[in-house]
Amino acid sequence: MDHSLERYSRQILFQHIGEERQKVLMNSTAIVIGCGALGTVSSSYLVRAGIGHLRIIDRDFIEESNLQRQILFDENDITENLPKAVAAQRKLQKINSEINIEGIVTDINYSNIGEIAEDADIIIDGTDNFETRFLINDYCIKYNIPWIYGACIESKGLVMNIIPSVTPCLRCVFEMIPQIGTFPTCDTAGVIGPIAAIIAAIQVAEAIKILTKDYDFVNKKLQEFDVWNTKFKQLDISELIETDNCPTCKLHNYKFLEAEEGVMATFLCGKNAVQVMARNADNIDLAELEHRLETIVDVSRNAFMLSFTVKDHKFTVFPDGRAIITGTADTSAAKNLYSKYIGM
Repeated sequence: MDHSLERYSRQILFQHIGEERQKVLMNSTAIVIGCGALGTVSSSYLVRAGIGHLRIIDRDFIEESNLQRQILFDENDITENLPKAVAAQRKLQKINSEINIEGIVTDINYSNIGEIAEDADIIIDGTDNFETRFLINDYCIKYNIPWIYGACIESKGLVMNIIPSVTPCLRCVFEMIPQIGTFPTCDTAGVIGPIAAIIAAIQVAEAIKILTKDYDFVNKKLQEFDVWNTKFKQLDISELIETDNCPTCKLHNYKFLEAEEGVMATFLCGKNAVQVMARNADNIDLAELEHRLETIVDVSRNAFMLSFTVKDHKFTVFPDGRAIITGTADTSAAKNLYSKYIGM
């Protein structure tokens, strides 16, 4: 065996990989968007599997509450105040110094996804919001790049392969972004580490199948797991590929890629605050949002607005889905906070 393949010898022995498919992996580029619970696990497995080029995109810094499930990080990373993408790159390069790893600290959006993802052979979803997922879906369908959706909350998780022209796309399954303020997040409903590890491990297994073109074994269903109740089911979504009304893969309307939908963030001069607004959002149910938040923060609400404070950031949320977040002038950080506590 070639010496460069020795570290992957046990993987090569697996009947579905072998030396030639291992070389394919070593010449492939994978992009992980979001380096949280899912992204840290999937990045680690991709690096250990010998992916040739890994690019990790994340806009956030490491906090103590991340350590419970985001396996690449430790207390020293918090002391150094490191961005997640930078800390991940450092850790992963120590695991496999032979591959090219890039950690990019940015808020991926319609203006930069092309530059970030143009050479991707596959994209792994490690995000925490539907706006970014719909953007990824637009880009991948338009440019014929396979990607793997993953999500987890509480003890439950979902995973689905999206291969343009072969499987349904994300908008075949989820036509619209869930109503703002009604969808739980890890910061409001919690999440346990094992479900993130399971979902991310499946994402990587499917990525290896897709990259090595072992299509007979690529899963074409929506997989759903509940690790606490020990339940697993697969939903057959194959009939959705036959429909003609998907706005993305059938009608080729790329509204998120063209910035016609999604979230806008605007710095409010002189206020040390950012206004975050979901484009085309329906009215938000402030009472329901209060119910979701009141177990973790003190919330006040009247007919016109809802307000609460998290650390040094005060949120004022309005019925139209608009929020003013004080305590930051960073629009990317404000969008991240909005995603965590209100949802998008």
